[in-house]
Amino acid sequence: MKYEIALVLSSKVEDDVRNATLERVKNRVVKSGSTITDIDEKGKQRLAYEIQDMIEGYYYFIRFEGPEDAPAFIERHLRIYDNVLRFLIVKQDA
Repeated sequence: MKYEIALVLSSKVEDDVRNATLERVKNRVVKSGSTITDIDEKGKQRLAYEIQDMIEGYYYFIRFEGPEDAPAFIERHLRIYDNVLRFLIVKQDA
């Protein structure tokens, strides 16, 4: 199955902390038995609404292929990462 994660990371942390968070997310995708096919980094952009007193965040789109239970596994871990403001995992059409 093909999936995509829309990920928004905090703009209040240093670059190395943000990169470490992105690496943790990528490792979690791989540990779910999935293969990352593409990462699209959109950079710092304005949020649609204020989240935790922030008006900007770093946007990433991670495309991957994996088993049907991979999104649930990844989502459990993304919920507890401090620097992840928002995320959405969607199944892509064939």
